Amino acid sequence: MDSDKYYIKNVDTEQDSIYCHHDLMGELLIPAHQHKKSQMLYTEGGIVYVETENKTYFLPARHFMWIPAGISHSIHPSSEDVMMRNLYFPTDKNEPDLLLKEGIYPVSEVLLQMLLFTNRWNGNLEKGSPNYTIASAIKAMLPEICKNNLSLALPFPKDPRLVKLAVFLDANLAENIKYSELADRFGFSERSLHRLFLKDMGISFIQYFTIKRILKALELLIEKKAPVNEVALAVGYNSVPTFSNTFFKLLGQRPSEYLKGQEILKK
Repeated sequence: MDSDKYYIKNVDTEQDSIYCHHDLMGELLIPAHQHKKSQMLYTEGGIVYVETENKTYFLPARHFMWIPAGISHSIHPSSEDVMMRNLYFPTDKNEPDLLLKEGIYPVSEVLLQMLLFTNRWNGNLEKGSPNYTIASAIKAMLPEICKNNLSLALPFPKDPRLVKLAVFLDANLAENIKYSELADRFGFSERSLHRLFLKDMGISFIQYFTIKRILKALELLIEKKAPVNEVALAVGYNSVPTFSNTFFKLLGQRPSEYLKGQEILKK
C-alpha cells in the first residue's frame, strides 16, 4: 500500500481543517482505511461500491455517501476514470444524528452546484478561511436537505450456507425464484431459512433479494444504458409498473426520472 496516498497520509494531518480532494480514482481498489474525520464522497462517471466491515454500499450517480469518522472502508470503482469529489470534516461535539451513521443520499441541484464549486480547491481548508466557511455551509445544509437515507446497502452473509445461496441469487436475478423452492434447494424449511436470514444479516430474504435486484437494475441503467423495460426483465420483474414501484420505494424516484437526472449531470 502506498503510504503517500492522500487518504492515508494527508486527510488527518491538521485536526481542525476541512480536507478537500478531487481526482480520478486512478485504481480499481482503494484499500480499507479510516479517517479521524467524516467523509462526504461524491462520484461521477461509473459504478462505485463502498465496503465497510458489515455491508456493501452501492453509490450511484447523483448521490453521495456520508462515512462517519472511524469507519473502516474500501472503495471499488468500475473504472480508474471514475471522478471522486471528497470533503472530510472534523467531528463536532453535537453532531446531528444524520451525521453519526453511514448513508447514501440524493444530491439536489443546489448541493451539486456547491460541490462542483469546490472543484478549484485541494488540500486543507484552514479554519476561518473563506473556503472553510463555504465547505462548512455544505455540511450544515445536510440535515435539512438529506431526508431520505437510501437502502442501497447489503449486509455480508456470514453463514457458509447463506454465502452459497447469495452466489446462486447473483447468477439468477432474472429468474422468478420461489422462496419455497429456494429453501428446499439449500436444505431448509421456509421457516428456518427465514430465521437464519434475520439472525445472520438482520433483514428478511425478501428485503435482501429486492435490494439485490434494484442494485443490479441501477448498474444496467447507468452502465449499459438499457431501456427500463429491458432492465425490469433482466432483474426478474415481468411487470414494468411493479418494477417502477419497487425502484421508487428504495430510491425515491421512478427509473425514468432517475435516467433524466443522469442526462442532466452530463450537460
